[in-house]
Amino acid sequence: MPIEIETISSVEKSKILSIKESHFVDAKSKMIKPGKLTKTISAFANADGGELYIGISEIESEGISEMVWEGFGDIEDANGHLQVFEELFPLGQYFHYTFLSEPSSPGIVLKVEVLRAKDIIIASDGIPYIRRGAQSLPVNSDEKMQRLRFDKGITSFEIETLETEIERITESDITNLYLPQIAPMQEPSKWFRKQVLSRGDKPTVSGVLLFDDIPQAILPKRCGIKIFRYKTSEAQRDSLAFDPLTIEGCLYEQISDAVRKTIEIVESIEILGPQGFSKVEYPVVTLHEIITNAVLHRDYSIPTDIQIRIFDNRIEIESPGKLPGHITEHNILDEQFARNGTIVRIINKFPEPPNKDVGEGLDSAFEAMVNLRLKEPKIKENPNSVLVLIKHESLDSPATIIEEYLRHHEEINNTRAREICHIGSENVVKRIFEKMIANGIIERIPERKGKATAYRLISEK
Repeated sequence: MPIEIETISSVEKSKILSIKESHFVDAKSKMIKPGKLTKTISAFANADGGELYIGISEIESEGISEMVWEGFGDIEDANGHLQVFEELFPLGQYFHYTFLSEPSSPGIVLKVEVLRAKDIIIASDGIPYIRRGAQSLPVNSDEKMQRLRFDKGITSFEIETLETEIERITESDITNLYLPQIAPMQEPSKWFRKQVLSRGDKPTVSGVLLFDDIPQAILPKRCGIKIFRYKTSEAQRDSLAFDPLTIEGCLYEQISDAVRKTIEIVESIEILGPQGFSKVEYPVVTLHEIITNAVLHRDYSIPTDIQIRIFDNRIEIESPGKLPGHITEHNILDEQFARNGTIVRIINKFPEPPNKDVGEGLDSAFEAMVNLRLKEPKIKENPNSVLVLIKHESLDSPATIIEEYLRHHEEINNTRAREICHIGSENVVKRIFEKMIANGIIERIPERKGKATAYRLISEK
């Protein structure tokens, strides 16, 4: 790989030295042994990626520690460390390194950017590591290794066999209803074995999820959907509109039932907008694709149901498990990786499959929001789940929303503006009002002061 030497300013150097070691950042002395360095690199690659600075030492004096710049004399001095990267990533994938030089500082610091790796990266001591906070922890038990395989999508829980009778799927109502449409003239038990939905005389997890009438009876707390409706914008139990709804059944019917029920609840919500109260509207395709994605790609080894939380101003869909393989919050729309490949493949054979456009579902969900002049969904990866946030917020600027409101109402105050613009800060709205006054769009109503302060459109002359 070509080696870059980047000259940075003293200000940039100070920022680097002030960085605190965390889940995403670490700093090491140039004296660190390359073998020990592989533990940190392995930990970053097996978790969420991160940045590693080599050539920065921690000096402690009178109980106070500080980070100091003590770089390599030249590039050749770092050869031992560079060889480590080539050994861990022989194809040059998942990492990039740059030497940093600051004119007034001794030597050059090696900055290594490690990406989340698709495979499990093992340190030179033969053990893979995982990053947790500012620590690089060994994956040193069979249980931890299996968890890492599930997280990366190297192994999927869907292929595990279950200690239940094969007849639960070969003789189910779901099989009798859909198998003739999926695989005409096929004998169920033979077809299930051929599709790896059973092994021996036992069904696999994917077989039960797809063809058992009530898979939740075999996999409790692992394959249901809970729908919560909160009457406010906060997730507090006393603000629940009703007891949480539970959606069960095979995955195919579960998806359609969850989408239908979510739409039904959403259509009952009214919110205040520029033209007064109106029904909340989310694109059906957005709800369908994101719920489908949650069901098909969740980690079924985690005993937690999917949660759909419906608020006045947003919908949250949280599915168990981290993003699989090399997929991140930033590349999820551009990259593909199916944790549950068998489930994704087989459910696509069903009539009117929920994943009809395989690989394009999330793109369609995002595009539909923009077409409705709403902000794109946000995807956040938590330690053990993926959260998709679908906000009912307009793409229009707050000033445009306020102006539109005033075309249908005589006046507006700070509280109402914050409500319709989804802005929490009173001062932010105050500055928006000031700019609109300066631009000749609105004026303050003269006789209104203090808490009664309000604004109106300037009449066109």
